[in-house]
Amino acid sequence: MSYQALYRKFRPQEFEDVKGQEHIVTTLKNQIKADRIGHAYLFCGTRGTGKTTVAKIFAKAVNCEHPVDGSPCGECPSCRAITEGSSMNVIEIDAASNNGVDNIRQIREEVTYRPTEGRYKVYIIDEVHMLSAGAFNALLKTLEEPPSYVIFILATTEAHKIPITILSRCQRYDFHRISIDTIASRLSDLMEQEHVEVEERAIRYVAKAGDGSMRDALSLLDQCIAFHLGEKLTYENVLEVLGAVDTEVFSRLLRRILDEDVTGAIRILGELIDEGRELSQLVNDFTWYMRNLLLLQSSDDMEEVLDISKDNLEALKEEAALVKPETLIRYIRVFSELSSQVKFASQKRIMVEIAIIKLCRPQMEKSYDSVLDRINSIEKKLEKGIPIAAQAAQTQDMQQAAASEPIVKKELPKAIPQDISELMKHWKSILSEMGATSKVYLNKAVTSLGNSSDLILMFDDENAYEYLSENRAGCMDTLASLIEKRIGKKVEVTVKKNNSAVSAKEAVVDLTDMINFDIEEEN
Repeated sequence: MSYQALYRKFRPQEFEDVKGQEHIVTTLKNQIKADRIGHAYLFCGTRGTGKTTVAKIFAKAVNCEHPVDGSPCGECPSCRAITEGSSMNVIEIDAASNNGVDNIRQIREEVTYRPTEGRYKVYIIDEVHMLSAGAFNALLKTLEEPPSYVIFILATTEAHKIPITILSRCQRYDFHRISIDTIASRLSDLMEQEHVEVEERAIRYVAKAGDGSMRDALSLLDQCIAFHLGEKLTYENVLEVLGAVDTEVFSRLLRRILDEDVTGAIRILGELIDEGRELSQLVNDFTWYMRNLLLLQSSDDMEEVLDISKDNLEALKEEAALVKPETLIRYIRVFSELSSQVKFASQKRIMVEIAIIKLCRPQMEKSYDSVLDRINSIEKKLEKGIPIAAQAAQTQDMQQAAASEPIVKKELPKAIPQDISELMKHWKSILSEMGATSKVYLNKAVTSLGNSSDLILMFDDENAYEYLSENRAGCMDTLASLIEKRIGKKVEVTVKKNNSAVSAKEAVVDLTDMINFDIEEEN
């Protein structure tokens, strides 16, 4: 016989084998024992939590000739036929590929015929949320009043997509995500049966990677065993196969980020990529690592919540002391956003590198938590004796000196040259003909009148001042040409940097506001 995957080989065949869903198993067993069996059930829950498995066990139990405490005996002809998949009483339908009205009409025709053997015909409709609106409508009447010998079991991972008219006709059972302890215990038992030697740390990591799904955990374990066939499965082996990263690497990466060492952090990422680590898994694991650090900082009683070894716990406590909570919150936010984007990105490495640079350079962001990070960065530099204090003091002295000087706002004379007045009427249209970069910078200018009746462009923006004063890309030549073309005369244009303690708008009278004043034109 060909090899069977672990999740198929060890699929539970009776209620006692189902792990992590005791609230559902107990209810169903009591219904069978008391002969209070419903006609329609809805099993909801994430993948791999046992919905279809429980449905099949329930189908066996209601048709079993010798049930034991509400559970199927597994020995009678009916139980064996259902287990082998040859029973005519259990009909499994995949709604993902059979979601039309015609498929449901076929079911409605079939339910009129009694089962040839056993008590019930059980219809298990998997991924029922995939049915079309018409198919749901066709199912309604049959689902509400089926024959006494028919049971419907609907299974779905997305209950919110099912119409309320269907929900109201079913008994709903929500399957919980299976805990790491429960999955790890089950995997350990199965490895003993398979005579495979596995480290406990490896088992627990696989259980955690299963993310609440027993089937996923078994598939991952199957993959790890196959890669290291005939060897003892160690924690390092599991990390290698699953493309995961050990916490020691995360510790090194976090320290590089805290030191704002972009080169070192990117180098660690490159090493992980060269080793074949999967980037989506790396992002998720690093996010969880930082989450654990934050939980340790939040309370002294988090040891029981964090499912990690004592050695790792001590290392985490050491790391948690190095970073502030608000910094961790920003890091988690950045990587959580990255996690949802990197799955479908074509350039995953670039996106992860950008996220790491963001963490190292909080000044790239303008959010509240990034501002706190920038303040923390300055504090660290001060502690290390970097001469930032002297620079700050010098800046403060200059600001105080500037503030102590009387602010004299320049005023335009009542009469201004006709050429300048004509120019300002056409100023916006002249700017619209400038190049894209020049136009952006010129729009930041405060226009004013010089002593020699020339036009002054005053800038607060350092970049705009440098671009125009250096006549980059011939921007000032182009401006002079457009002015001459528009008003028929040459106008001298001077670019100045505002060095006063107030904004340029307050330091000089802006000619573009002259429409609000009663200004005479000089003839």
